[in-house]
Amino acid sequence: MLTVGTARFPPLRNRDGMAVLNQRNDNRIQRLRQALDEKGLDGLLVSQPENRRYLSGFDGSAGFLLITAKDTILATDFRYTERARGQAPDYEVVQIKADMAEWLPELATGLGLRTLGFEAEDITFATYRKLTGILDKAADGLKLSATDGLVESLRAVKEPAELELIVQASEITDCAFEYIQDRIKVGDRESELAWELEKFMRQQSGEGLAFEVMIAAGPNAALPHFNPSLRAINNGEPVVIDIGARQGGYCSDLSRTIWVGAADEKLKKVYDIVLGAQLTALAIIKEGMTGGEADGLARAVIEEAGYDGAFGHGLGHGVGLAAHELPRLGPRSTDRLVDGMVFTVEPGVYLSGWGGVRIEDVAVMESGKPRVITKARKVYHDR
Repeated sequence: MLTVGTARFPPLRNRDGMAVLNQRNDNRIQRLRQALDEKGLDGLLVSQPENRRYLSGFDGSAGFLLITAKDTILATDFRYTERARGQAPDYEVVQIKADMAEWLPELATGLGLRTLGFEAEDITFATYRKLTGILDKAADGLKLSATDGLVESLRAVKEPAELELIVQASEITDCAFEYIQDRIKVGDRESELAWELEKFMRQQSGEGLAFEVMIAAGPNAALPHFNPSLRAINNGEPVVIDIGARQGGYCSDLSRTIWVGAADEKLKKVYDIVLGAQLTALAIIKEGMTGGEADGLARAVIEEAGYDGAFGHGLGHGVGLAAHELPRLGPRSTDRLVDGMVFTVEPGVYLSGWGGVRIEDVAVMESGKPRVITKARKVYHDR
């Protein structure tokens, strides 16, 4: 039995009885430990699922990492201990049963921790209040300290193996778009097309979708995020398609706006404005810019064309283990864009009662400028 403080946890070892060095995870942990030292923290409790996977390789839906200057512990329940053994061989895996407030104080104090960081965006206030109530009564003086973005900032710059998985996911997404655009016709329902896309992507990748398929036609296209309905597609109206596949845990994200039949002059005009805004941003974004500066490049094109206020979301977001992560590209973003970051560039124009146009690609910063990863065609013609 593993004894930590007064708590006793059943030990779970690797099948060969030895710790297996995982160089990738070890490098990530060392960078995290440096960040903890700079913030004066003895350790960090990692609860956010993508952060947990990034640091350990464990992809179970329940569990916590406790990382200190010397320890790497993965705490999970009986359902996932076997998986944890195989996926996180460089971690000491402990089996837990009760909720966090019942086991964390003993585990942390048993390691001699005085200040423990936690992920403020993931731990609920109710859990925090319960934990602090227990710790306030303890004589050991363990204190909790809220952290924001410690692991997420590490995830923002991708390693070559991560980029390769994003490229693979993007290839699936590209193929899915080409598949559906050759089959879409007047009278098709949004929900029927969404199901066709989902089936196609699941057949191409066992991991399936990065997020729910979005197909929004006509006035529904004025809603940047929309759940497909039973509405049928009409001739010549905008149809916004937003899809993303997942490969090896990593996501892709692609938006295209198409139409069936002949588009009117308004749709062609708005489409050209949005495409021009995206191409302008991709041509001018460079390393060292903030997300706010990058956003301004596309926003200026849209506003100068007379659609001030019709582009209501940010230009983009990071893509990786999560479909939306750092960096942020929006009017108020101070995130600095550096080589290795992967993000979307997705300007749009949305007009209530009429519809909308969005064009989105995933790009990686390389040699100081963005290189587009997604390849699905975006110069669309009447058909």
